[in-house]
Amino acid sequence: MGYRDVYDGWKANPEAFWLKAAEGIDWITPPSRALNDSRAPLYEWFTDATVNTCWNAVDRHVEAGRGNTLAIIHESPVTHLRRGITYKDLQKRVASLAGALRAKGVEKGDRVIIYMPMVPEALEAMLACARLGAIHSVVFGGFAANELAVRIDDCTPKAIIAASCGIEPNRIVHYKPLLDAAIDMAAHKPDFCVIFQREQEVAKLIEGRDVAWHTFQYGVEPADCVPVEGNHPAYILYTSGTTGAPKGVVRPTAGHLVALNWTMKAIYDMNPGEVFWAASDVGWVVGHSYICYAPLIAGCTTIVFEGKPVGTPDAGTFWRVIAENKVKSFFTAPTALRAIKRDDPEGEFVKDYNMKTLRTLYLAGERADPDTILWAQKHLNVPVIDHWWQTETGWAIAANPMGIEKLPVKIGSPSVAMPGFDVQVLDEGGHPVSPGTLGAIAVKLPLPPGTLPGLWNAEDRFRKSYLNHFPGYYETGDAGYVDEDGYLYIMARTDDVINVAGHRLSTGGMEEVLASHKDVAECAVIGVADDLKGQSPVGFLCLNRGSNRDPAEVVAECVKLMREKIGPVADFKRAVVVDRLPKTRSGKILRGTMVKIADGTDWKMPATIDDPTILDEITLALQSLGYAKG
Repeated sequence: MGYRDVYDGWKANPEAFWLKAAEGIDWITPPSRALNDSRAPLYEWFTDATVNTCWNAVDRHVEAGRGNTLAIIHESPVTHLRRGITYKDLQKRVASLAGALRAKGVEKGDRVIIYMPMVPEALEAMLACARLGAIHSVVFGGFAANELAVRIDDCTPKAIIAASCGIEPNRIVHYKPLLDAAIDMAAHKPDFCVIFQREQEVAKLIEGRDVAWHTFQYGVEPADCVPVEGNHPAYILYTSGTTGAPKGVVRPTAGHLVALNWTMKAIYDMNPGEVFWAASDVGWVVGHSYICYAPLIAGCTTIVFEGKPVGTPDAGTFWRVIAENKVKSFFTAPTALRAIKRDDPEGEFVKDYNMKTLRTLYLAGERADPDTILWAQKHLNVPVIDHWWQTETGWAIAANPMGIEKLPVKIGSPSVAMPGFDVQVLDEGGHPVSPGTLGAIAVKLPLPPGTLPGLWNAEDRFRKSYLNHFPGYYETGDAGYVDEDGYLYIMARTDDVINVAGHRLSTGGMEEVLASHKDVAECAVIGVADDLKGQSPVGFLCLNRGSNRDPAEVVAECVKLMREKIGPVADFKRAVVVDRLPKTRSGKILRGTMVKIADGTDWKMPATIDDPTILDEITLALQSLGYAKG
């Protein structure tokens, strides 16, 4: 069956499609039905089933005789360590940690915050919670104390599992002082904290509250897997809200298992025993879905990478990891490739490694500009597959389903809607628009299994954020269009579609034009307030390493290029060369904050920003153009 057959089959009978997909999961009580629509538009899946995530991710592979297969490979160029953990070892480690948590009173439904770097113990903590039916909430290791405090008060954890430190290329990040400060700030206090002491820094433990990871587990009885209902929350993952208050996205257990298991073959073309690498962080949804859960549920080997695409030690580190670990499918963010491309524009490092096992490169997390895709295609000589999804959905809304049918790649498009997602492009009134017309991207309800059924303790906010604007639809917050072949194009966040003298223009489309300039490594376009035209675009250009071009010349060429490609209607006259762009830790460019700085309106330091000092540089750049006067 090809993609169209599979998609049409789902659309004709969603119930049968998802019950068939559910056969890939080990159930304690199998579901008698897939969709529960009794609380529509708040839909749930497999609610009458009972199941355990940890069993499906770990124990069943050991029971099937695959205990000696590698489950996790830890690649840590920042500590110069590399180690593997088999499924059998992982089972013992997770059962031990779960037993220790249970002995301290953690039970099904209790919340546990995990505050860890990219080490296997982070995955073990997640799986130990799942083993007990406890609900984990992973917060980036090194996240600011006040942001961690907000999350502590929202999900009220019984326990916090943290590491003593994280390791960046040039510094040690001290986690424990941040954790202590967060607990001091928070109104809610955890019963206890488990601290994984790293060699690079041994943290001071607070007597009566803190216990060391290994001491904590000494002499405990290992825990068995606890059955949970299909709609039991597996985890809470906080995503930044427009008001600044984080939104706790809830992931239901059964739908999560079914959807992720289906995607590993259908989208990523992975089989048990093969090596899958998502170069992300467990603090992001990619880390939850495709570092921890999906590869393990599918019986694959997953890589936990503690490093950077450049600087640990060079722009060839990704290719080394792929070659040495025989990676079949590799998943990263376009921003990582752009960083590599900026340091190694001719792809010289690629030639140093034999990557014959690599079959596909997947990109997600932000728009993949055509220039970056073409660079990767040229140097890696494998299909480069953009796909689009969100924290809220947990897996791809649109993708090229490589395990079903390798569809033609259209550069600039994440391809087509996946089964479960009826994607529509709507005008402001909620009416579908014709192919090629820019509009708001929405998904007809119900959303498929594995997507969010709501927000943690915030039903009204869930409805307001996602359901109310277009009744009967989930509002994605992204803008784009669908072409005549059904391929989707994500052009910008809805907020990034700017109105220049009555013309609705996509900043993403403008960025594509700028990125095509031979000297531009990375760029961003924002719309700033304009008394005459409503909004006017401003460009930020990062040049390739080693470029000795006069910045004014490059800007002039980019202005000319924009006029040629989009036309005078874009009103693109102002751009500035900068060394860096402000980004989140996952690589998303903080365009909204840049707009507020430019317009002189009040703004708040984004909680997820990677390096706050960059905003000072952006402010100076905007001032040089006559903005940021407020």
